[in-house]
Amino acid sequence: MTSFDLAAFQEQFKAQRSTLPPVEKWDPDFCGNIDMEIKHDASWQYMGSPVSRSALVKLFASVLKREGENYYLVTPVEKVGIKVEDVPFIITQWQHEDSKLVLTSNVGDVIKVGVDNPVELLADKTTGSILPYVLIRRNLWARLHQNVFYQLAELGEEQDLDGVTHLTLKSGKYSFSLGTF
Repeated sequence: MTSFDLAAFQEQFKAQRSTLPPVEKWDPDFCGNIDMEIKHDASWQYMGSPVSRSALVKLFASVLKREGENYYLVTPVEKVGIKVEDVPFIITQWQHEDSKLVLTSNVGDVIKVGVDNPVELLADKTTGSILPYVLIRRNLWARLHQNVFYQLAELGEEQDLDGVTHLTLKSGKYSFSLGTF
């Protein structure tokens, strides 16, 4: 484990509250792993204790990067590894806007479901269940919260795709599956 200077980390990004930093352009040296984990419910823990300040969680989420199956917090000068039980985000709210499905994550990301932010059926890494996940940004995915899933399921329509019955929804012209039965 490497040491992690939380105060220095916060100072580096104090000015970047309204836009996401360009972590995809940063490729600093790996500095080791830190004792930070994003739990299955998308809560963050540092050294076994919950990170309860939402501003701090949003800050960490803004500099989160995924490479393959590994997750890192990155700055222009350092990269530290963290653990993620399933995916880093949960979709907690939804609404329709101009025939598009708009989803909001637990850290305030707002995305319109479509080609750039697709919904895919993936295996939950902790339960193995096949569930709908949405691409938030930069290879970072969110799982639909159970309440959101049930609300959207009520709007879905049965559709036969290659001999399998799917519960489908549309967001504009983009169609996706919430699951099979």
